[in-house]
Formats: sequence, C-alpha cells, structure tokens
Amino acid sequence: MEEMLNVKVNGIAVSVPKGSTILEAARVAGVEIPTLCYMKKKNEIGACRICVVEATGTRGLVTACVYPVAEGMEIQTNTAKVREARKTTLELILSTHDKNCLSCARSTNCELQKLCLEYGVDSKAFEGFRPTYELDYSTPHLVRDNNKCILCRRCVAACREQFVSVIGANNRGIDTCIGQPFDISLSETPCVSCGQCTAVCPTGALVEHDDTDKVWAALADPTKHVVVQTAPSIRATLGECFDMPIGTNVEGKMVAALRRLGFEKVFDTDTAADVTIVEEATELLERVKNGGKLPLITSCSPGWIKFCEFYYPELLPHVSSCKSPQQMGGALLKTYWADKMGYDPKDVFVVSIMPCTAKKFEVGRDDMNAAGESVADVDVALTTRELSRMIMRAGIKFTALPDEDFDPAFGIDTGAAVIFGATGGVMEAALRTANDVLTGKDNKDVEFHEIRGTEGFKETTYKIAGMDIKVAAVSGIANAKKVMDRIKDGTADWTFVEVMACPGGCVNGGGQPIQPQFVRDTVDLKAVRAKALYDQDAAMEMRKSHLNPTLKDIYDYMGGGFGCERAHHILHTSYVARKKFEK
Repeated sequence: MEEMLNVKVNGIAVSVPKGSTILEAARVAGVEIPTLCYMKKKNEIGACRICVVEATGTRGLVTACVYPVAEGMEIQTNTAKVREARKTTLELILSTHDKNCLSCARSTNCELQKLCLEYGVDSKAFEGFRPTYELDYSTPHLVRDNNKCILCRRCVAACREQFVSVIGANNRGIDTCIGQPFDISLSETPCVSCGQCTAVCPTGALVEHDDTDKVWAALADPTKHVVVQTAPSIRATLGECFDMPIGTNVEGKMVAALRRLGFEKVFDTDTAADVTIVEEATELLERVKNGGKLPLITSCSPGWIKFCEFYYPELLPHVSSCKSPQQMGGALLKTYWADKMGYDPKDVFVVSIMPCTAKKFEVGRDDMNAAGESVADVDVALTTRELSRMIMRAGIKFTALPDEDFDPAFGIDTGAAVIFGATGGVMEAALRTANDVLTGKDNKDVEFHEIRGTEGFKETTYKIAGMDIKVAAVSGIANAKKVMDRIKDGTADWTFVEVMACPGGCVNGGGQPIQPQFVRDTVDLKAVRAKALYDQDAAMEMRKSHLNPTLKDIYDYMGGGFGCERAHHILHTSYVARKKFEK
C-alpha cells in the first residue's frame, strides 16, 4: 500500500503520497501556486523561483515544484514574504525582457504578463544592461525572439521530449540564451518543424511564422479565386481561442467565420483525407499482395516525414508515397475543382487552416507541386492561432455566429476523415476501407477501436479476410524513433504503422491554441479534443472513406480507379534524404 503523508496547505489538511512535492500537495488542497518554468514530468527544475513558499522545517523560502513534503509539514503559499519574493523575481525577469507587449502575438495570453498584473510589479524597478538579440526568421514555421525569452527552458524540454534536441542553453551569466549549437540558425539544424516549443513557451519568445498578411493580400486581389480548407482537428480546438470549453466542436461557426472573412469557397480537408485513405489503403493492399516493403508507414504528418528524412533516410521506401491530406486537397483544388469551375489553376489561391506548424514547411517542399503545374499545391498554411487572430481583426463575433455548412464538392466527408486529427485515427480509417475491399462487402458492424487512445504507442492485430494484419499507431517523435529502430533492426512484425509527430496527434499540434501550463498539467488536452472528433464520427451516416460519393466524381476525372496512373501522378510524392547539419 502506498505510504501517505499528512500536511497542511494554508491551514487545509490533506494527505498525499510520499514523494509528492509541495506543488502537488497544494493542488490537492485546491491551491494553485504560480509557476513559469515548471512542466509536469518534463521540466521540473525549480529555475524561475516564482513558486517559492514558506514551509515548516525548511530554511527560508523553497521552490514548491521540486521540494518534497514531509509528515506534518505546514505550508504557507500566500504570506507577505512570499508575495514580495515573487514580485521581486518578476521585476528582475522584466529587467532583461523586451516589454513591447502591445505588438506581441502573445499579449493577453502570456503567462509572464498575467503574473505581473496579479502581483502589481513595477516594470522599471530594475533598469540596466539588457542584451539584445536578432530575431531568427530562418525557418518557415516559427520565429524566435530571445529578447522575450525568460530562460525557463520549457522549449528545451519540449524539444528533448521530441528527441531532436536541436536547442539548448548557450553561454553563461547575463549572456545566457536559448539557441542552437555553435550559434547556427535553426534552419541549419535537423529541426522537424513540429512547433511543440511554441505550444509551451510562456511568453512571445517563440511564435509561429505569421502568414496572415499574405492571405489578406490574396483576399484583396480581384484576380484570385481564394479558397480555404480546414483540417479535421481545427473544429475541435478553434473555440478555445474564443473562451469556449476545451473540446467544443465549432465546425459550423468556423465555416461561417471563414465565409465572412471573404473566402470564395470554404472546403473541408476531410474530403482530401478520404482520398488519402483510399489511395493509402490501395497502396497497402498492393504491397501485401505483391511483396512490397512492409510495414507501410503513413505519410500524413509532415513533421514525421521530415524526421524520417533526417534520421532514417534508408527507411523512406517504407513510407507511403501518398501526399498528406493538406497537399492532396490543394492538388485536387488546382486540378479537379479548377477544371470543374473553368478556372486557370494559377488563379486559384489555396489557404489551409492546419493544427501544425510543420504544414508551413510542407507547402514549400520542392516535390510537392501539382502535377504539371508550376504553382504549389497549397499557397499558404495558417495555424489555428493565426485564423483566430484574423477572425478577431475582422471584428467577427465568433460565438454569436450561426452554424453553416462546408461548400460542396469538397464539403462531403466521412467519419473516417474526421478522426484523422487524433492519434490512431488514420489507421482506423484505413482499416475500415481495407476491410471492406478485402472482404468484398460493407462490414457495417466491424469496428477498429482498439487502436484508439492518447498513449504514445499502441499495437494490435486484426483478422481481416482470414489474414492477420498487425498494426501500430505511434505519436510523438521520441516514440517514432523507437518504432523506426525496430523496423531498422528487423524485429518489427507490423503490416501497417501510423506515425504522428505531435504527442496525441493533430489535436495537440504545435499550431493549436495556447493553453497555460497549469491547464496542460491538469487536463488531458489530447483526450478531450479527440473526443469531439470521435463523437462527430459516431454520429455520421457515412463512416468509411470509400463510400464518399465525391470520390466517384474525382476518380472519373482521374480516368481510373483508386491508385490509377493519373491519381498517382497528382496525389503521390517522393522524399529526399536530408543532412542533419548544413555546415
């Protein structure tokens, strides 16, 4: 039986497991101690000193996030001494901080700003030397501004959790800053563009590369047909930017807002996701039947693809040649849909709303152009956060909007496409189609729920048409590495593997709404957001990609069936081995 300790927090008696920290004990007592550097189980370093408290049996103030409780300990979290210490620490942090808050992307959603307001700090209490840094704009997915960095190292922990660890603390003392080895730019490292660092940064030191001005310019250009597509997970997260409960499905209001921004058509990337499934399922069945490279690995996550190109180029033949739904959607809009409308593809400007900063990298891939065209499949990829800023700037009252439907023909989708945003969703969608194709019938009662979940790795075996098909779903780059090592050394026996770069999948992507670290520590964002997608899937009549009637029109245009030559030309891609360091 676990040993429990009895302590008091601000006079409230609680029992907590032995080994618990003061911070954990306070949360049991319903008391939230402020933190800046702390990330549960990821960055417990006691560096920022904001969480200091008074406790019996200690000398002076102690950091609650790392100091263990003892039997009978009495903890005070809100004494005058504690408040003054926290205020002084905040003022010291501000002495080296760029306080140009009015133009900061994180203004009103900055953990430092919030604490400074709460503790009534004097922003000029400590004036003196402050080092200045050039902004790093070298990558298409993020901007680093070390003038706003508070050295909490949360970004370093997130990058380490994603295995790549391309950033860390450089120099010492007042010159300490977060950067890359030997002060090279971020673009010269094997950064996979996942953006998990931007999701955990408490200030505006790391933000997504804002491309909204490009979209505003396109919307104002009368020669352009500006259309937008939204990824499955956006409907489950956008509402958070407007103070709606986590996990609220805002599909209808999202569509209405996009129309009011001026887009000619509002499409659902889910339709392209359905195309991805039938192409990927066709590729899987072809490899199974003809002795192709197995396991087949999904290709929907550009951060994962970039990781594979950097770290496992010899295993690229295992990766599906299917483009991601974003790129398939763009390719179809500039071929199938443009021809249908009588538009010149060069005049079609495609904007994607994505949960993922790596999508910004993906739109610039040299091998991701529409077949036979000199224009990119997608012109601009915006994150959920960027879309919310556009909505606010346009004066649109999001929560008051009516619910509206996507435009056809890219507004027809299936439940299989909706669940793409959660880890295991692509796998489940592909298996639904593969099962019907292999058995030659609509297996209405067959489900593949076993592969669902928020864990970093799940595997199971399904019996389909008399065959054992062993599959795995993995999320988070560190977990992907373990899977790739097993494939590399020959110990893997999977037929099909789904990989998502971000822990939990797209619902937890690097471009999703910023939540304070307290929320990230105490709420399973992945599970709550994913539930909104699975609930929508369960309520839909069509839950299998190959049943989507739009696909018939698309493949009539292609002049063949799933996996036909023209489909392969437009909807598939290739990969390149990348050097880890350019210098």
